[in-house]
Amino acid sequence: MSTEPPPSRPVPDLRALVEGATRILDQAAVPSPASDARALAAFVLGVERLPVLSDSPVSAGQAARYAGLVERRRLREPLQHIVGSTGFRYLTLAVEPGVFVPRPETEVVAQVAIDEADRLAALGLSPTVVDLCCGAGGIAISVATEVPGSLVTAVDLSPAAIALTRRNALAAGVGALRLEQDDVRDPLLLADLDGTVDVVVSNPPYIPPDAVPVEPEVRDHDPDLALYGGGLDGLDIPRAVITAATRLLKPGGLFVMEHAEVQDAAVRELAAAASFTQVRTVDDLTGRPRAVVGRFQPN
Repeated sequence: MSTEPPPSRPVPDLRALVEGATRILDQAAVPSPASDARALAAFVLGVERLPVLSDSPVSAGQAARYAGLVERRRLREPLQHIVGSTGFRYLTLAVEPGVFVPRPETEVVAQVAIDEADRLAALGLSPTVVDLCCGAGGIAISVATEVPGSLVTAVDLSPAAIALTRRNALAAGVGALRLEQDDVRDPLLLADLDGTVDVVVSNPPYIPPDAVPVEPEVRDHDPDLALYGGGLDGLDIPRAVITAATRLLKPGGLFVMEHAEVQDAAVRELAAAASFTQVRTVDDLTGRPRAVVGRFQPN
């Protein structure tokens, strides 16, 4: 009887691993199987991205780790949770379970707020910006980093969101960001800023109770607190955001708030009824109605 050990199984090269992972993720109906397979490989290899796939060898340990991460993604755990971060505009934000994962569509919401803050800064002013329902802090930190000298306050009901925003702000080099754990329905929220704010921006919870997200990454992993807006139409929290904005904004101040694509008309009506003028809808990068914008003109 031979005492020689069985031959070791060869480890696939990088190209074979990524191509195999792409097939696995595609069969699991993951929305972007190829890019996710590459992102997971880059994460395992400790590089930012894989612009070109090569036939270079990987270690057995790397291959095993990659297989485990691909399995997690196959089961529809969010890619951002697996790698621990996501891109948002010019930032790399840490993400974690229990806090809403920033999405690309919110970047256009941030852009409106940034453009207004930048306009005021060009006039020699220090724009005051409030981000209500800040989540991981993408909007607030983008304003603070892209418009130097802006005075930014971020608010969220979730202590985990506030802690994560603080962590992301420090990582981005933003030390002056004001953070408040509070409820947008609180009539005394940021009372010291009443009538002094130039921009109120928000990506609040807005999903109606009968519109449970189809994507498992959202439905099963984003916290309900950050998803469902309350009421039959999902607009209870957005209404509270609008009310808070009318108290915080100075006359002529700008308001921008994200909403679901089916809520654009209803949200425009709410804004117009709350003394906002020049009310309009901004589309996201896919052409879907994504946010309401208006200027506060009290009677």
